[in-house]
Amino acid sequence: MEQDERIRHRRRGGLQVVEVRHRSVAWHLEALRDPATPSAGFRRHLHDMSRFLVYEATASLWPVTTTGSERGALVVPVLRAGLGLLEGALELVPDAEVGFLGLRRDEVTLEPSLYWSRLPADLSGRPVLVLDPMLATGGTLAAVVGILAERGATGIVAVTVLTTPEGLARVEKEASRLSVVCASVDERLDRHGFIVPGMGDAGDRLFGPS
Repeated sequence: MEQDERIRHRRRGGLQVVEVRHRSVAWHLEALRDPATPSAGFRRHLHDMSRFLVYEATASLWPVTTTGSERGALVVPVLRAGLGLLEGALELVPDAEVGFLGLRRDEVTLEPSLYWSRLPADLSGRPVLVLDPMLATGGTLAAVVGILAERGATGIVAVTVLTTPEGLARVEKEASRLSVVCASVDERLDRHGFIVPGMGDAGDRLFGPS
């Protein structure tokens, strides 16, 4: 029987990247990349994949106990696509508190801007799990880490499906004390800042283009 393969990459600057290459993760990723997969199927595959990725994040990078702790874990989906990972994350960390950050990317500058935030005021000493299916340019994740760090967060793990070398390089430069768990480090960004080969716009595929 073919063995499951899990490859870990360590990068300079304190950024750790874990690429999970379980057979089931690869199967879900194939369906997520397929433009013929309908929204219902996309949501299901993203949910199921999230459990593998969050398990890896909590098992090897984020070994904390959350039950009954005032300083317990916080899960932060980045709106709106991060909601597709939230249910699976809470199945693995059911006692976590949930905060929300909404950022939109300017399609010309490719830079993010914050439009909504609901977070605890003090995150010092609390492990934080950030959920966003795609780490493309790295701007959104760098901004999110900055917002969380301003509130005292230090143990931050980002769970994403796809990343890029360009995005990881930016996060490595701008965000310290961060770990990233992903299913694939894709080839590159195109000139519009989209991941190649990617899986399309995750938010649109989850909820529609409105």
